[in-house]
Amino acid sequence: MSVIELQNVSKKFTRHAGQMLLRNHVTRFFTREKDDPFFALKHVSFSLDHGQSLAVIGSNGAGKSTLLGLVAGISKADEGVVTVNGQVAALLELGSGFHPSLTGRENVRLNAALLGLSRRQTTEAFERIVDFSGIRDFIDEPLRTYSTGMMMRLAFSVAVNRDPEILLVDEVLAVGDAAFQAKCIEKIREFRDAGKTLLCVSHSSMIRQLCDRAIWLDHGELILSGPVDDVLEAYAGRQTAPA
Repeated sequence: MSVIELQNVSKKFTRHAGQMLLRNHVTRFFTREKDDPFFALKHVSFSLDHGQSLAVIGSNGAGKSTLLGLVAGISKADEGVVTVNGQVAALLELGSGFHPSLTGRENVRLNAALLGLSRRQTTEAFERIVDFSGIRDFIDEPLRTYSTGMMMRLAFSVAVNRDPEILLVDEVLAVGDAAFQAKCIEKIREFRDAGKTLLCVSHSSMIRQLCDRAIWLDHGELILSGPVDDVLEAYAGRQTAPA
């Protein structure tokens, strides 16, 4: 049984509908003017088995983050079926559950609760989270006094110490300095080596170190699926080819 499977999945959005004035919405309703849909994903299918690691590559606007959002359960597909079997931790928007007026300690507990950890699990993981983040000296200071890098380090530390069965990573490995980035990569490698499942979006060459397979998306369509080196080579060739 696949851990993650997408079957003919499409996701669409409406262009500019949320930016219109009320009178424009009323006019569209009475004139029955149709919305202009934009397909972020078009009939995408793939599967990922237990212990496999998959990279999702493509240019900006290709649909990569939309795909991860569907797998994470943040949004729903308009067509097709998304199946996920296992506990998911999503490193998508680090720090999205943090509050600037609370201390780092309080935010760890709040963010852990939002990620589904019980009070006991949070207490057991707290020291590991703080040690990994490297900001123990500031853990009882308000988050508004943190730099962006410090906040990202703390958020990453909370997420990776959840010990999920499936890890989703979306362009968040450029947090902190080079030493902390190396810690992040090593933590994800440990996760993968432990037989967990990884789905990763990144423009960085580090996906060669982290992933076995890759899929290439372009304007919401799946262009190629296969071994990570083969897909990256084909994508690089398309990027450098003359127009």
